[in-house]
Amino acid sequence: MPDQLHPAPGWHSRGYLPHLDVPGLIQSITIHLADSLPRQALEKILSSTAPDDPERRRRIERLLDAGHGACWLARPEIATIIESALLHWDAKRYRILCWVIMPNHVHTLVQTQKDHPLPQVLHGLKSFTANVANQQLGRTGHLWARDYFDRYIRDDGHLAAVTAYIENNPVKAGLVTRAEDWAFGSARRRSNG
Repeated sequence: MPDQLHPAPGWHSRGYLPHLDVPGLIQSITIHLADSLPRQALEKILSSTAPDDPERRRRIERLLDAGHGACWLARPEIATIIESALLHWDAKRYRILCWVIMPNHVHTLVQTQKDHPLPQVLHGLKSFTANVANQQLGRTGHLWARDYFDRYIRDDGHLAAVTAYIENNPVKAGLVTRAEDWAFGSARRRSNG
């Protein structure tokens, strides 16, 4: 029987964004720091675009890539915490296909697993990394934004496009000229064999 901690798979929402949670589904996930999206700019995007409008996601991605907020993830010691946590649960709670840690957000492409609902996995990841990062930074308070963005992968073409987008995000944001030059992402690991 479904309950608050173990919801039935499928579409759900905590009152913010709609999410899909189905074991075995490949999904693109974006989590971002609590201060990474200026409130007024985000509210304008949300009020002027429909939830299923592809332009909504593009505009939010441009805001994230602009580097708003404290950008704690630009600090190598904080990015290392996030990367270690992401990789620790690979093949245990999900299968990670690719990832990149940007200065104020993280993109991952994961395949979910049975008995590990995506909301529970992300809550654990965000809670653990927030505690460790806040301790390292000597701060308290929310590190991550409350919600996350997820999008299920429709087919092989979509998978290839999302993989390229994630791994090339540092290039698109003007942080490096080649994806494999970005220290905290799967493109670098892939190029190093």
